[in-house]
Amino acid sequence: MEFLKMSGLTVVVLVKNEELNIVDVINNAHCVSPNVLIVDSGSSDNTVSLAEANGAKVVYREWDNDFSAQRNFALKHVDTEWVLYLDADERLDDKLCDAIKNAIGGNVAKQYSIMRKIHAFGFEYKHGIFKPDEVLRLFPTKAVHWENKVHERPVCDLPKERLAGFIEHYTYNSWQQWWDKAGKYTTIWAEDSFAKGKRTSLGACLGHAVYGFLRAYIIQLGFIDGWSGLYSSLQHFIYTMMKYLKLYELQSKK
Repeated sequence: MEFLKMSGLTVVVLVKNEELNIVDVINNAHCVSPNVLIVDSGSSDNTVSLAEANGAKVVYREWDNDFSAQRNFALKHVDTEWVLYLDADERLDDKLCDAIKNAIGGNVAKQYSIMRKIHAFGFEYKHGIFKPDEVLRLFPTKAVHWENKVHERPVCDLPKERLAGFIEHYTYNSWQQWWDKAGKYTTIWAEDSFAKGKRTSLGACLGHAVYGFLRAYIIQLGFIDGWSGLYSSLQHFIYTMMKYLKLYELQSKK
């Protein structure tokens, strides 16, 4: 098959309890490479068995609230020249698959970004906090590492180029799913920020949250998406307030 020519690329997916997504994301990744590396952080469902049954290699790293550590750990198990990071609920469209193949085939020392469309609560967002965003995902393996425990970012000194096509991100399908993830992410952010010396006040907590809402709803045109734009902006208000209040709580206890 054509994708067997792409042996210079490994697609990395971080997972925990992703049995509903794991088969689809592996099949999608196989459109650009036969090499799929699953980094599992302790799944208790059928994620690992399904991944192995569908041709992926699975490695384990215990979850310690550090997304960058998971991504850097994956690099130790990648033996191809290129690495592509994909989340379990993301899919590459056909145009992007072709662009990835061309980029790898050209073998130019660059890092590549991709535009990502967000699908949440049954709606495809075009504006606001969930508007399409640009993410860096494709790198020469030896030229990248990751930093920050949550909202992690890649560090790579190579020139950047954006690929054609999109990642379709099928994220939150229920309010409870969003609430659970927001709770985990804000806790990690607060603990990491506190450890780095960041401090706040109750007034600043409110100020950051209000600005976050106004930025999402007005500056980023969330109001154009109607009710979906309004409640996604309110979600961002709550998320921002939570993470700063948790930081304030930590510093008060100390």
